Amino acid sequence: MKSGENCNKSRRSFIKVVGAALIAVPFLQFCSDKIAVLMIRLSGTKHLLGHRLWIKDFPKPTKQIEVSYLIVGGGISGLSAARQFHKKGISDFLMVELENHLGGNSSNGENKYSKYPLGAHYLPLPNFQDKELLRFLEEEKIILSYDSKGFPVFDELQLTFAPDERLFYKNNWQEGVVPKEGNSVADDLEFDKFFKQMDIFRTGKGKDQKYLFDIPLYLSSSDEKTRALDKITMKKWFQENHFTSEPLYNYIDYCCKDDFGLGIEYVSAWAGIHYFAGRKQDCTPEKHDSVLTWAEGNSRLANHLKKYTKDKTLKNHLVYEVKIENNKVIAKAFDDVNKSSVEIIADKVIMASPQFVNQYLMENRKEFTKDFHYTPWLLATLTVNDLFDNFSFPLSWDNVIYDAKGLGYVYDQHQTVNQVQDKKVITYYYSFSSADLKKTRKELYKKDKEYWKQFVLNDLKVAHPDIEEYTEDIEVFLLGHGMISPVPGFIFGEAKQQAKQNIQNKIYFAHSDLSGISIFEEAFHQGINVVNEIVDGTTLDS
Repeated sequence: MKSGENCNKSRRSFIKVVGAALIAVPFLQFCSDKIAVLMIRLSGTKHLLGHRLWIKDFPKPTKQIEVSYLIVGGGISGLSAARQFHKKGISDFLMVELENHLGGNSSNGENKYSKYPLGAHYLPLPNFQDKELLRFLEEEKIILSYDSKGFPVFDELQLTFAPDERLFYKNNWQEGVVPKEGNSVADDLEFDKFFKQMDIFRTGKGKDQKYLFDIPLYLSSSDEKTRALDKITMKKWFQENHFTSEPLYNYIDYCCKDDFGLGIEYVSAWAGIHYFAGRKQDCTPEKHDSVLTWAEGNSRLANHLKKYTKDKTLKNHLVYEVKIENNKVIAKAFDDVNKSSVEIIADKVIMASPQFVNQYLMENRKEFTKDFHYTPWLLATLTVNDLFDNFSFPLSWDNVIYDAKGLGYVYDQHQTVNQVQDKKVITYYYSFSSADLKKTRKELYKKDKEYWKQFVLNDLKVAHPDIEEYTEDIEVFLLGHGMISPVPGFIFGEAKQQAKQNIQNKIYFAHSDLSGISIFEEAFHQGINVVNEIVDGTTLDS
């Protein structure tokens, strides 16, 4: 989505997906007088293997590995740490990853028609002061040069093509995702008031001369009045500022779910405002807020980082214990392919794994980890013969359906230069926002493939009544712990502060959940900062 009216594009990041059971389910279609076959694949992370952490029924290690530095977790934070080690001239490190691939939430799938994201699927243009990220994009030829005024020149083929977004509202598609055509005068006035307030937050600074809201989060001001917004929900802020517009409420709810998994009722107001105010839109002279995107989503960025881990990775390995003995860190990992265990002895370890995992690997972490909340997610990639719209506005990269259950879908082939496609491939997103995420998570895996197929199709029928008739293939991905969700009190709370502290200068932590917001930039900087702390002793406030 886009904030042409100051709304930043989102739908981050949050998913690691692998493995699947393939089932063909025939059912009657009304497109012809024959029976069609809809292929349904249901998959997710290795949650069943992960659940073995509870009971620790792993075989004793049969071999040892010694290394200077161990990185646990192959998501963006871990990959960024590997890159930073490389830049420091350090090569004696090893990465261990549960899945059979690296990338975490920035992974992808592929069928014969297109690649498609299995999670995060774009990167907004960075803030101009984020030189680390700009340097990385320059290294990978995403930034091609800098103009005479010092602004980066991005590869146009990696910037979102037009049309970039649309909204199904009042039974018609319209450009952009902010409801416009069909609003009342009062609605439009509230939208204008809201975006003006977001502009104030975007440019505002505290007494410390830091932006009130910034990316990465540790750069944000310590202004107490602003930080107090973390103590209330975005809904309460909405009400306290005398907003009443239903379309505006729906829009903000969508944005909160899009970025944090949780909707306006449950997410911190500081986080909700950060969504609109954290990005400065200052990386182009015309203040353009475009995004970088690819058919495979942010897997493209992960692939750029993977080269730093060549011949330094153990995949399909679940780390199930980490402890300090004799001034060394001992990590035990289960090899899910050979069904054996290995003991890894390291001088220092970076835990680039989420805190809901870490609590089972080390002692005395469950007390504060209980305050980390992770929203479940569903993704569904559909292969369709076509998408027959009312032609009021053409198929776009991001397609949002007002008042639907889900967050709409992205057109995965949008960046393809050849726009004549035999089939269309789209990826639908849904966040299970609720007051009881633990209960919701338990219910997630009780439903079968047929249930989720109909769940997805029924939601898309709001804008595409005949989509079931033209769908040939659905791949559904379920994530029990999709992404960190910043409930009130978490961003600046004690639990996050405790979780990020290193242990005896031996065990260090780096993951986007330690910032509180699951976006690429946070994970990227977590990896850089933790290596700087280990090698140079440099620490940064958050």
